[in-house]
Amino acid sequence: MALILFNKPYQVMCQFSRHPTRPTLADFIQRPGIYPAGRLDADSEGLMLLTDDGQLQHRISHPERKVIKTYIAQVEGIPDPGSLNKLRQPIDLGDFTTLPCGATHIHAPDWLWPREPAIRQRADTPTSWLSIRISEGKNRQVRRMTAAVGLPTLRLIRIAIGKISLESHPLWPGDWREISVDALS
Repeated sequence: MALILFNKPYQVMCQFSRHPTRPTLADFIQRPGIYPAGRLDADSEGLMLLTDDGQLQHRISHPERKVIKTYIAQVEGIPDPGSLNKLRQPIDLGDFTTLPCGATHIHAPDWLWPREPAIRQRADTPTSWLSIRISEGKNRQVRRMTAAVGLPTLRLIRIAIGKISLESHPLWPGDWREISVDALS
């Protein structure tokens, strides 16, 4: 049974089949029979887990399992206590209502790699960073949540899935490594 950690770069598609205009997982990982346990949209970066075991994939990614995923988000604007409190509460996004989450205003990470291309900067609009912990993983959920509280996401990086993190297992974008499944426990 394989468990692979991968730091997905910006604009990489979470699929092994070819894409007409963007790189895919196959451009970085040449291991037959492995599949992502969860996804990140092309605009997001960071930690992904891949495995060749269907039961493990289900255990990691199924919504009923409530595996905590931690993201850092660079947002447009400065959060106030009210916007952070709204972010922590269930948010009606139209097609679903989120579960409560953890949300904290943090300092810009000094360990973070530069993104290519760099995010847009506006001289008259400050940016800030948030740490967000969710147990769901709906399509573009974190981006939709921050927008709903008036803090549009400019950059989104998943830094942890459960106990496995880019802090405990550092990887540069595009790098991967195999680890023991015991690390999930």
